[in-house]
Order: sequence, then C-alpha cells, then structure tokens
Amino acid sequence: MDDDIAFDRSQTTPAGEVAELSPLVRRIIAGNGGPMTFTGTCSYIVGRGTVAIIDPGPDDPGHVARLLAAVAGETVSHIVVTHTHRDHSPAVPALRAATGASVVGCGPHRPSRELGPGEGRVLDAAADSDFAPDWQMREGDAVSGPGWSLTAVETPGHTANHLAYALAEEETLFSGDHVMAWSTSIVAPPDGSMAAYMASIEKLRGLEHRLYRPGHGGPVADPQRFLRGLVQHRRQREAAVLNRLGAGDETIAAMVPAIYQGLAPALHGAAALSVLAQLEDLVDRGLVAASDAIPALSSRYRRA
Repeated sequence: MDDDIAFDRSQTTPAGEVAELSPLVRRIIAGNGGPMTFTGTCSYIVGRGTVAIIDPGPDDPGHVARLLAAVAGETVSHIVVTHTHRDHSPAVPALRAATGASVVGCGPHRPSRELGPGEGRVLDAAADSDFAPDWQMREGDAVSGPGWSLTAVETPGHTANHLAYALAEEETLFSGDHVMAWSTSIVAPPDGSMAAYMASIEKLRGLEHRLYRPGHGGPVADPQRFLRGLVQHRRQREAAVLNRLGAGDETIAAMVPAIYQGLAPALHGAAALSVLAQLEDLVDRGLVAASDAIPALSSRYRRA
C-alpha cells in the first residue's frame, strides 16, 4: 500500500550532542524525551558564523547552555519559533538574554476556536502564554543570514499559531510539530483544529521540498509520500469515529478503547482529544450532531 505511513523511530543521536546534519544545519535534542516528545525537542542551528536557532525548547538551563556552547564564537541573529507549546518556546527568554538575538516567528499562543467551559485550564497546561515575539511572521515573511534564509509557511492545525520554515538553500522545510517522521501530530482542541490541520497538509502537498526536519525525531525523507499517508490515516480515523457512532457509541470515553485498541492507558487522554478533534470537524461539516453548542469531551454525539 504505497500511501501507508512508514514511521521512522530510528533516531539515535543522544540528547545534548551536536549533530552535523548538513552544511547549513546542526541539531541539539533537548533532554525532555517522553511519550509525547519522542527522544526530545529538536533545536536547530541554521547557518555558519551568523546563525538562527529554531525552537530553543523547554525551560531547561542545561539545554540552553549546550546551545550556547554549540554557537560559541558565532553570532545568533534570530531565535525562530514554530509554535508556543511548553516543549518548544520557554527557553526563549534565557537564550535572548544571552545572545541579544531578535525573537521572530509565530505569534502569541491562542486557541483555535472559542473556549468551552473549563477549557482555559487545559490550554494553560500546554501553552507558553508568556511568549511574545519581536516580530510576528506571516506567510512568506523571511529572515536571512550569510548563505541562508528562512521563509515562513503558515501551517495551523497542531496549534492555531503554528509556522513552518523553508530553507531554500537546501530545499528543506522545518516542519515543527505539523509533520513528524516518528508519529502523527496530535491535534488537541482547543489548541488544535482538525479542519485547519488537514488544510495545512493539503497546502504542503502543493509545495516541493526535498526533506522535512521536524520538531521531534528524525527527518521526513520523502515528504510527498508521507503527506499522502497522513491524509489516508486521518480518513481512516474519521471512518472509525463514524463507525463507532453507527455502533451506538455516544461518548468519546466509549469510543477511545475501541478505536485505539492496545493503546497504553497513559495515552488515553491524548487519544480522547484526537477523537474530539475529529468530532469537531464532523460537526462543522454537518455529518455529526453534538449535545453541546461547543463540542466537548463530555458531550454526547450521534450521526446527523
């Protein structure tokens, strides 16, 4: 099946080591590995002499110190952020204080839709609400240095403010958490939106990049095939949700064990949010009805 997703979980570079990935790109993985972050957040150093650092990672003084050591003797002109989850942007203040670099990229954290009852607390748990860039980049905006440039590609879905960055000199896209080789991206309302995520996938299918460098794990070496696999995967998940509704399940709590058979209990919460994202999209498209005006984890659902 040509469009199946071939996940690559062979990432072997230890956290904290500087990996020379290409003439223009180095990577240091933060020591925050886990079920949602794989081996840890990938911080990328782009350029030589005058450089940009993409996604400095969590609030971890050790990781910041390793980034600074890796660019000793060089000038950090820009700190570039893909999105404002706590594993990607909280190290910005320490890195900016140490380097004087401009902070550019995504805007402040915001939900993808109006919040329902209690959802503000959910948003706060994952979000870096203190992030404020010096320059909020939009589609096509770019920063550059000697021999390199990074151009913003708006890719909302995982979060409302998610940006990817194209490095034209190496035909590479820094895809953040939107597309990753090791796993599908979680789309968790109210941070994320399935409709926006799928639209962003379709957008990337219209662009040509040789390689993706994600926010976690190793590279996506055949992006167009991988994107086709992601579309097929989401269609299968949507069909599974509709099948569970057809079988009489009315709640997300009932659907998760049937859809995600064998999933570790610790990941059931994330799976429930993924099902909610699918249901939100189905409600918006008129295929499913919800018991609440804003679909929620506790809502009841039925085929429309």
